Amino acid sequence: MVLVTLTTDFGHKDYSISVIKAALLEKIPNVSIIDISHEISPYNISETAYILKSAYKAFPKGSIHIVGVESEFTPENMHIVMQLEGHYFVGADNGIFSLIKEDIKPDKLVSINIHETISSSFPVLDVFVQVVSHIARNGTLEVIGSPIKKIRELTNVKPVISKDGSQIIGSVIYIDNYGNVITNITKNLFKEIGKSRDFTINARTVKFRKIYLSYSQAIDFNLPKEDREEDGKKLALFNTSGHLELAIYKSNPHTVGSASSLFGLDYRDLINIQFE
Repeated sequence: MVLVTLTTDFGHKDYSISVIKAALLEKIPNVSIIDISHEISPYNISETAYILKSAYKAFPKGSIHIVGVESEFTPENMHIVMQLEGHYFVGADNGIFSLIKEDIKPDKLVSINIHETISSSFPVLDVFVQVVSHIARNGTLEVIGSPIKKIRELTNVKPVISKDGSQIIGSVIYIDNYGNVITNITKNLFKEIGKSRDFTINARTVKFRKIYLSYSQAIDFNLPKEDREEDGKKLALFNTSGHLELAIYKSNPHTVGSASSLFGLDYRDLINIQFE
């Protein structure tokens, strides 16, 4: 069985996803197709990288990951295949792949070179599917691409450390379905810079001085239910992807509000951690 995942900003209104799947089924008879997400904000590179980073390790080695975000082929947006930790990633060299792993060191990189043989206005369908079917047949990457030494790296979406090491200045990279706010500050970076010092997390006018291990840890279940501080309880934690997350306990963006709406936080807003 060949396992292929799809991560795009195509949404579900249009027919794009269905024809990609149909083409994969036609070219790879034993394929299994898994949707990671099709609700990426349009052209949002850091959001794509966060979702891909959080998901790909759950799949077995040999999986092929199609990334259809900002995938139009231009001289400044080349198409590449990256082999990393036994996984294959097919997409555009727009910075997404540089963000899915700290200190990323791909096993192999090629720049896809089959465009002259394909007339395409929909590269995910016309180019990426061809590349994936080649990989699925155990074809070598050098047949469909030219080896390259590095990928495009993005530094403007990474946290900044103050010169004296007293602050981490990060930003919001993702708002999840519950309105929880995910930042680009990782647990590893927090530990490395913080060195067990006291801290204050500043998010606009909201402050956090404690990081919980889970959502429920923020609630004192020793108290009677009527005396617990549950509704609207703000909390910070490192989520399963190792990123600092700001949340409201049992929030609902459509009724009582969420961390994003109640804290006034949106994509790229600054989050500051001050160490004492």
